[in-house]
Amino acid sequence: MSLADIERAAERLAGVAARTPLIAFPSTDPALVLKAESFQPIGAFKVRGAYATISALPEERRARGVVTHSSGNHAQAVAYSARLLGIRAVLVIPHTTPGVKVDACMKHGAEIVYVEPTMEARTATAAKLAEAHGFTLIPPFDDERIVAGQGTVGLEIVQDCPDVEAVLVPVGGGGLLSGVAAAVKALRPKAKVIGVEPELAADARDSLRAGRPVAWAPEETGRTVADALRVQCVGEVPFAHIREYVDDIVTVTEDEIRQAMRRLAREARLIAEPAGAVGAAAYLFRRHELPDARTYVSVLSGGNVDPALFLDVYA
Repeated sequence: MSLADIERAAERLAGVAARTPLIAFPSTDPALVLKAESFQPIGAFKVRGAYATISALPEERRARGVVTHSSGNHAQAVAYSARLLGIRAVLVIPHTTPGVKVDACMKHGAEIVYVEPTMEARTATAAKLAEAHGFTLIPPFDDERIVAGQGTVGLEIVQDCPDVEAVLVPVGGGGLLSGVAAAVKALRPKAKVIGVEPELAADARDSLRAGRPVAWAPEETGRTVADALRVQCVGEVPFAHIREYVDDIVTVTEDEIRQAMRRLAREARLIAEPAGAVGAAAYLFRRHELPDARTYVSVLSGGNVDPALFLDVYA
């Protein structure tokens, strides 16, 4: 995947995905700036990859509909994109997905199929539906078209903050991290790109260290409050880019995630879901593990917080 692929994705997304702002976290030295993907029309960055991929399908394939599997935000992005394009969408979703994300998917007219919260159950069910009905499968992260769409986040970061020295990116399946890293390194090779994930779901960190994808069991990743980062193993396509472009992956604790969510709301006036807060958590509590920089940009990947968790965190 090249910078040109990311730039073509950006052209497709014009007028659909928001060009989200960079918002300074107050009173930080060195500077912390937040890329507020919570301002997307679905409240998360996933609309970039989903719409860029679906809109590029030949008309006859689009007409047959699409299917995906997701823990929530990608499903919502596919539902939203399918509604804009006037096509059918079927979503395979773990039964543990927060209700706020399921409700949003249904609002966009998608059909829901619930499965057990394992990658095996998700992928097998989605593949069967695609084969039986002729749907096109839209992967949540393990696809170069998806990675290119997510990479538009990195494109905008460098365009809007050309002196950025370090970019902090949440990592679950790796689509966002790999796309952002590819874009940032193409435009600003000396900038550092750091993935951030919960220490209770640190498969990406283990994969980078091992030089190959390393899987965690679903009962292990299921412990983290960051539901969007419970993927058990980084994808093969994203991992190839992560291994080439990402400088390091650090982890944060559950308490640090919750504290970062509170501080983002109270000090920066931004609502972040747990996955969206991990980059800020790394800056606030683990800066000794980060490379030195005068300006850090943290991708706030989404703001779709389950209401019960919202009350618990912000009470």
